[in-house]
Parts: sequence; structure tokens; C-alpha cells
Amino acid sequence: MKKPEPKTLLFGILAGITAALLVLGANAQPSFAAILYAASALPILIAGLGWGNICTIAAIVTAAALGAVMVSPSFAVVMTVVTLAPAGWISHLANLARPASELGGPSHLTAWYPLSDILMQLCAMVTVGVVIVGFMIGYGPQLTDQLVDVMMTQMQQQDPTFASNVEVIDQTKRLVVLVLPMTQGGLWVILLFAAYYFATRLVGASGRSLRPREDMPSALRMNRNAIFVFLGGLLACFFGGVPALIGATVFGTFGAGFLIAGFAALHFRSRGKSWRIPALILAYLAATMVLPALAILVLGLTDTRRAIALTPSGAPQSKDNETTPDI
Repeated sequence: MKKPEPKTLLFGILAGITAALLVLGANAQPSFAAILYAASALPILIAGLGWGNICTIAAIVTAAALGAVMVSPSFAVVMTVVTLAPAGWISHLANLARPASELGGPSHLTAWYPLSDILMQLCAMVTVGVVIVGFMIGYGPQLTDQLVDVMMTQMQQQDPTFASNVEVIDQTKRLVVLVLPMTQGGLWVILLFAAYYFATRLVGASGRSLRPREDMPSALRMNRNAIFVFLGGLLACFFGGVPALIGATVFGTFGAGFLIAGFAALHFRSRGKSWRIPALILAYLAATMVLPALAILVLGLTDTRRAIALTPSGAPQSKDNETTPDI
């Protein structure tokens, strides 16, 4: 086994320290918590994409150790399963490659791990992370019912004329317990994939990227097998109890994956059109509402495939490279 270079370990340690400081900053600034938590994945992704698995492991261990010492072991577990481990895993997947001849392609080309599978596994890892955190904090109806009761009390204090209906409150409680893990998981998939996108650009600009720079509008789709997982999560929401909570999380995370793929398809289909820029701006702004976001999600569901990046063996990876779908 090749002995890791001291520079690689040092960079991994520095990346881990940076990630830990960003997470601690998120705790100190609740208004920017989501952005800082997502940004903490950037050092891990940069370490993995540019310096490999040893650097990634060093970064994750360093960040987790700092979290355990400076806050608590449970805090270190949460930051690891929610942010550090998913970031490290997708950077590992992004660097996987093998001769294209093994897939029936030309012998002089190298095939890289499909972007669609990277996105699908990110959805799966975020699902596992959210479920683990939910188990640790005892998430369930008892917790969310208290939140709804507090919310209703505050509304009555602000508006004494507000009349609460028992039936409406019960419906709200049943809805909130499923919506929270759904939205949390979906938002986290989007933020982590955004961190991956920026990390690939930063590492590519430095010239250390192992993976070719892909044309994401044409290559970024969800694996068609993810449709069954997505629908399975939706069906589980109707079973009640723990299966419903897990199903809601799956529905949110994999739905976010299809939403990302839908936006990529929209970028691809609007190329060369005079209305491209205003249409994309309108789509991103409208996606903050349910129905427009659902339409883009459906677009992602209707266009599923695996596009594999192919590059000449030993060629530099600085420019966009050829992709071959459905291998």
C-alpha cells in the first residue's frame, strides 16, 4: 500500500479544520446556518476531488474530532452523517473510472462514474443522515405537536380574534410531522449538490481535477431506478408511524434529485433560444412555489438516463469531454 504523502495529510487536516469552523460558525449564526452548514462540505469535496481518498479521510476525521472536543460527541456524529460523510463519498465516486472497453466502448477511452448515479447516491446518503438525526433527537408527533401548539399560541397572542379550530389543528399536526423531514432532506440534497458543483469548478480551475469537466445540462439526470425509490417513499407516507416518516424523507430527498435534474433538462432544452435567460430566471423564482417546482420535478421524472463521461486515456481533464448516455 502506498504511503500517503505528508502534504496530502496536511491538506486534509487543514480542510477538516476549515469544515469544523464553518459548522461551528453555523451554530453561532442561526440566520446563516443552512448556508454555513452546506459550505462546510466544500473543503471536504475539494480535498477529495483534488487530492484523493486519503486526504478526504484525514479531513473528515479532523473535523469530527474537533466537533467532538469543542461541542460534544453527538454533535460530531450529526455533522459527520449529515455533511462530512456524504461529501466525502460523492467525491470518491466522482474520481472512479475504468477503461471504456469494460463497458463495450473503445479501448483508448476512459469511462467515469455516471453523474446520475452520484446524484442518486447523494439522495440516499442524505436520507440515511436525516433518519439517523431524527432518531437521535426523538423526532415524531410528540415533538411536532408541541411546535404546532406553540405556533398557534403565538398567533392567538398576536391576533386575539384568531379562532383556532380543533380539526384544523389536528390536520396541521399530521401534515407538519411529514413536511419537516421532507423539506429538510430535500433542501439538504440541493445544498450539498450545489457545494459539489462549486467544488468541481474550483478544483478544475486549479488544474488538480481528476474527473473531466462535464456538460451538466446534458449529462445531469437521475438514474431511472430512482423513480421506484421515489414512488416507494410516497406510498410509505400513507402507512403512518415510522414508515411514514422515513417515506416522507425519501420522497423529499429523491424529489430534490429529480428537481435538480429537471432544471438541468430545462437548461439543456433552452440552449440557443432567444427566451432562454428570462425563462430560466422566471423558472428559478417560480420554483419557490409548489406548483412550478412540481412541474420542473415532473420534467426531471420524464427524462431519466445515465450519461457516462468518456475521455482519452491519460488526456488532460480541463475541458468539457464527450458523454455517452445509457451505457
